[in-house]
Amino acid sequence: MQRSRPAAKPRQHVRRRAKTPGRNAPLELERFVPYRIATLGNLLARSGSRVYARRFGLALREWRILAVLGEGRPLSAVEIVRRTAIDKGRVSRTVASLLRRGLVAREADAFDARRTMLRLSLKGRALYRRVVPLAAARERALLAVLTAPERRQLERLLAKLHERAEAMFARLPGAPDEDETAG
Repeated sequence: MQRSRPAAKPRQHVRRRAKTPGRNAPLELERFVPYRIATLGNLLARSGSRVYARRFGLALREWRILAVLGEGRPLSAVEIVRRTAIDKGRVSRTVASLLRRGLVAREADAFDARRTMLRLSLKGRALYRRVVPLAAARERALLAVLTAPERRQLERLLAKLHERAEAMFARLPGAPDEDETAG
């Protein structure tokens, strides 16, 4: 004689939070936020690099430095490192290239003669004005899949994550002190 089983309850689809893997569990890279941000950044960088090189003869790092200088205020190399998150050796080499090409000018800091400041030259400003519309169009194309409220939320979330990442970096052993990066 066989016993009958109670009827199975229908499964409900419950959205679960991504679990943080234990010590020995493999990462689920498709859910691992640092990986997803990095791969998105890499995709955007690779496509941008091709476009900027082909249309303007600019490497992506050169464009990033021109972009921060294009905001108008002269910056020291240390400030460029901080604003672009490009390491100081690469910033130094890229700035040297931009100086040789006449796209950036160097001047003494008005408040500290030991420090040099960088700004766009007239030639650099003209190139910047040509690149900005393309960069803005690329951003619009990327964000076109989001609604206006989603774009605002993305801005808030990115700012929050950026602030947190900076705080985490600052606590790493060997991270520069504020005094070291000030000038």
